Amino acid sequence: MDSNLPCFILFILVGCVKCSSEYHPHNGTRHYDYCVLGAGPAGLQMGYFLSKAKRDYIILERNSGPGSFFNKYPRHRKLISINKIHTGRQNREFNLRHDWNSLLSDKPDLLLKRVSSEFYPPADAFPLYLSTFVKELGLKVRYGVDIGRIRAVQSATGRRYILTDQHVSDYTCSVLLVATGLWVPHKVEFVGSDLVEGYESISTNPEDYKDQSVLILGKGNSAFETAQSILGRASHVHMISSSPVRLAWQTHYVGDLRAVNNELIDTYQLKSLDGLLEAHLDKIVIAQRKEQGRTRLGEKKKEKKGQLYVTLKKFLQHQKPKNSSDVTGEELPGYYIDNFSLRKPYDRVIRCLGFRFNFSVFDSSACPPKSDNAKGRLPKVTAWYEGKNTPGLFVLGTAAHSRDYRSSAGGFVHGFRYTVRAVHRVLEQRYHSNPWPSTKLLTTQLQSWILKRVGEASGPYQMFEVLGDVILLRGSHCEYVEEFTLQALPQFSNLSGHEVSDHGLIVLVMQYGKKKIDYLGPERTEGDWTKAWKSNFLHPVLYYYDTLPTEEEMKLRPSGWALPRPKAIHHMVEDFLAEWDSPISHIQPLRRFLEHCVQTDLRAFYAESCFRSALTHRKPPLFCQQGYLKRRGVAHSKQPWQHIHDAGVMPTEQDAGTSVADPAFPNCLAQAGASKSSGLKLDS
Repeated sequence: MDSNLPCFILFILVGCVKCSSEYHPHNGTRHYDYCVLGAGPAGLQMGYFLSKAKRDYIILERNSGPGSFFNKYPRHRKLISINKIHTGRQNREFNLRHDWNSLLSDKPDLLLKRVSSEFYPPADAFPLYLSTFVKELGLKVRYGVDIGRIRAVQSATGRRYILTDQHVSDYTCSVLLVATGLWVPHKVEFVGSDLVEGYESISTNPEDYKDQSVLILGKGNSAFETAQSILGRASHVHMISSSPVRLAWQTHYVGDLRAVNNELIDTYQLKSLDGLLEAHLDKIVIAQRKEQGRTRLGEKKKEKKGQLYVTLKKFLQHQKPKNSSDVTGEELPGYYIDNFSLRKPYDRVIRCLGFRFNFSVFDSSACPPKSDNAKGRLPKVTAWYEGKNTPGLFVLGTAAHSRDYRSSAGGFVHGFRYTVRAVHRVLEQRYHSNPWPSTKLLTTQLQSWILKRVGEASGPYQMFEVLGDVILLRGSHCEYVEEFTLQALPQFSNLSGHEVSDHGLIVLVMQYGKKKIDYLGPERTEGDWTKAWKSNFLHPVLYYYDTLPTEEEMKLRPSGWALPRPKAIHHMVEDFLAEWDSPISHIQPLRRFLEHCVQTDLRAFYAESCFRSALTHRKPPLFCQQGYLKRRGVAHSKQPWQHIHDAGVMPTEQDAGTSVADPAFPNCLAQAGASKSSGLKLDS
């Protein structure tokens, strides 16, 4: 356990007791504008945004403290979400790219590193952190409320949801935010499934597996976590599922197998008694032998009492009920195939197939349908995370992962903390007429702002191809809307409260290349900016549209594309340091793309060049128009400034802007034309 944990325990217990004491069971109805179901990380993150906006809300939690899932899971008590404290940077937004556990708040020190400094923190640290989050932000959480039924009713004032708890008390709300996560073990029914142990109940003491042969159903992180814990004690560990192992470093999906759990791949590939197999689980049979029997070769074999055999449905001589637990020797594959991979018996078979959403608490009037992906384990939601056919019911956190299942990080804290914020912005616009926050920029500032975002922003970086920045072009200025849900782009105006002008829009997205390559091979990266579209690793991509894409265009977009085909597209070549600030490879190509989109010269000039341009051109470049007369140009020498002052062109001191050179624009851009400088002051 991390050395920082003990000092938090008393502090947290006092807070939990205080919060728990606020709940006094009684029959009756309580009314709120917003009900948040679940005090896990997603529920608390939404609670923070609702609290900050001073909304009428309540968070309902069935257990005695926040994040109760993590009191039990992962079973072997180590998180695989990284907690990189030492990045060499003081930029808080940048550091969140490498902090996969902390929630968003206005307190810069309210991070998981307060509780643990370990790169892979102990699981016990997370509930302690969440308790601290609740206490310091004063969130309204009501513990010990076990909601058993959720129904929707229509009234004169509109649709509302009624939540009934174990004391038959009702909570009603106009908006229901479901943040219950996934906690119901996922099971596959097959003949003999009653003989299988579940991940949720197995022993975590490696000594209990000493010299045993173990078969694990599943090849996800929970399966490999279990396998890794018993490798040194079990005689054999075999793993079986319908799909081959998917490695996170190959798929870029953090839900696939992480390197921290993959030691069994070594022992399998180096032939040290462990192994991986593929088979459809609903086609297998787990059984005990009814009688000794013989193989086709006439061999008799000794077997331990209660050992389990794996066979296939097609070898069963008679139709058996699903929970039948005995077969004859003639029904084992070894009777027909003497080198069948699973011909040896097992002492234990363990199910590690993950979790599913709990649909059982929803009445038919309020239940979102099951998603088409993830084997129906998740609810189906819109691009803005509202349940399909359940208006006013939004799904948050891991349960909303159907939108980006197996493609981005929406099922994990470092991803859904941003999708929760996006949902809150949708709520503010819909119910309170507060537009999605935006930043108004001069068009000449756009390049610097984009470089700033791609160099530090955590939301699009973590939720690649799901959240993106939308830039609304307005001629001489633009509006910068951060972290909009990309699949909802056709509904942009309704959801954000911002209109798209005739000048069009640019969408900034972070994405990986679509070509399958050897990600450890010698040709894995692309360094030539003229071939930036061939980039394989995460890199910024800008899409330019003259009008908003339609729903039909979104449906017909090319396979693997985050957005429909744009009028123009620009890839910023992948960067080993993930900084995208090189003047020739990144900045200059970006400027030329932006100039194409806005049909304006966006070069930044020294004041000397602006002065000469004003004397010789009817219409100076936009940078000179917007910056020069406000003293935002940078003098190449003192003498030209003196000429300008003597000519009476300089603004008065009170009108003058501050002139600070932006390090994002080094002077080596001189080859592109006249002397230039950014002349923009942006916080780093």
